[in-house]
Amino acid sequence: MGKVQVKFGEWIEKGFNLYKENIGILILVSLLAGVITAVTFGILAGPMMAGLTLITLGLFDKKGSKPEVGKLFNGFNYFLNSFLFLFVWGVIIFLASLILSFLPLVGQLAPIFLAYAAQALLMFGLFLIVDKKMDFWPASRESINKVKTNFWPFLGLSAIASIIGGIGVLVCIVGIIVTFPIQFCILTVAYREVVGEAETPASAIEGNIASGTTP
Repeated sequence: MGKVQVKFGEWIEKGFNLYKENIGILILVSLLAGVITAVTFGILAGPMMAGLTLITLGLFDKKGSKPEVGKLFNGFNYFLNSFLFLFVWGVIIFLASLILSFLPLVGQLAPIFLAYAAQALLMFGLFLIVDKKMDFWPASRESINKVKTNFWPFLGLSAIASIIGGIGVLVCIVGIIVTFPIQFCILTVAYREVVGEAETPASAIEGNIASGTTP
């Protein structure tokens, strides 16, 4: 597999533009996803993130009608794999971080680096699950294989997107509802640039289902 070029500034700019053009629906679905995730103690985090991914892909692809808030619940079509993706990797990263925290000298920094590195390597996993109907493990491997070809730039992109997405916490907890979708928009742009579209993108399939037509 050849080295994937990371268009750092271009992807971030396009991600911000995608967010600004659709700020209303993105804040609303982010709020709804956050509330549902919280009240279910994280159990429904997977399908909520899958639904948000479907929406950002639909907004970026601009095929068919513009996604509506209700499309967030289409993430339940990917319940098992989205749940396993977040749960399995969450457990692996937690246990690995716990072990690394006992290392002398680097015990405080190693878990932080591991978290950011894992986030970068898995940045396309959820997109592959909803866009190409892949199971969580093959999607994880595919994401890792794409990112590792040019790991450090991808790590920088993922870290910046994550910081932007979480910066709302510095203002207030509610602020993250405003900033979190920006992270998804940046990753959506990167995903489409790196992986491209499936033969029939999930965003188009979901739109056809909603309109009662078939691909």
